[in-house]
Amino acid sequence: MVDDDGARPEIPLALLLLRASRWFDRRVIDGLEELGHPRLTAAQTLAFAHLDPDGTPPAELARRLGTTRQSTADLVAGLTRLGLLASEPDPGRTRGRLVVLTADGRSLAGDARELLAAEEERLPAARVRRLREALVALDLA
Repeated sequence: MVDDDGARPEIPLALLLLRASRWFDRRVIDGLEELGHPRLTAAQTLAFAHLDPDGTPPAELARRLGTTRQSTADLVAGLTRLGLLASEPDPGRTRGRLVVLTADGRSLAGDARELLAAEEERLPAARVRRLREALVALDLA
């Protein structure tokens, strides 16, 4: 693609970040499957990134994922059928529930962290450090 003046337009940062995220995700999904974990979708792996260690209320998980409660419930149900997540009573709320990792889910999450770290190590360390510093400085949470 070329601009009217004949120059190539700069690729939008958002697109570059999206491509990078999808690249990492594909590598982790493939690696997890090679380790014997179930084949996950990108949406399913995203759920793991938003879970708190002690569990996350379903409504909060939906907010973090940017999806409806129903979509999140469907996502959690699928991961529950795979034995990776469970729904447990929230000790802090009378009728509340928490989405928690099962033992298999914790194993998968640990393997995913190791796979991500290995992929990151393959990249030039100085560039990774600068990119991390720039993104952290934006405080995008």
